[in-house]
Amino acid sequence: MSANEGHATPKRIGIFGGTFDPVHVGHLVAVVNAMHGASLDRVLMVVANVPWQKERTRAISPAWVRFALLKASIDGVEGLEASDIEIRRGGKSYTIDTVRETKARYPEAEVFLIVGADAARGLASWERSERLSELVTLIVVNRPGTSVTSEELAGWRTLFVEVPAIDISSTDIRARVREHRPLDFLLTRETIDFIHRSGLYSEGAEIAREQ
Repeated sequence: MSANEGHATPKRIGIFGGTFDPVHVGHLVAVVNAMHGASLDRVLMVVANVPWQKERTRAISPAWVRFALLKASIDGVEGLEASDIEIRRGGKSYTIDTVRETKARYPEAEVFLIVGADAARGLASWERSERLSELVTLIVVNRPGTSVTSEELAGWRTLFVEVPAIDISSTDIRARVREHRPLDFLLTRETIDFIHRSGLYSEGAEIAREQ
């Protein structure tokens, strides 16, 4: 049972998808500010099963590992839900399929798609992007120095939320683990503990699935 089961049916749902390899405080700052700025009842943080834009660029941790990391990181945070919808669906992860499934699950809810400014500029390359623009309201997370305008997103219903600039990336986190550099304040304590306990991102590590 998820932490949100038994609560009132949400009327405004956000979807924030990602590889989350691993999830870090930059992701979390963005999502909680988007939730507040758009008065969302719930945000589904959706772990990509096969992130088609990244699958040929580097090795990606197993989807169930990335989901377990995310679940540990946001456990108990009101309004946030770790979602394995794309993992259960299997295959490559396309946002429009996730949106359609969410709408089927919550037919009375308005669905919002949360993206960063850089991702927003590339929306035209997304699978069935024209149909996607008809199904969601876009929440664009702008950071100081990295923004996109409504003119650049013609055809989309758009809200803008500005968040603090936090210079952190999952690439840097993985390098820090390999090089035994500090992770404090870049990840939640639950995420750090999971990484250390499992050996994730360490050279030659084999990850045993936790039950």
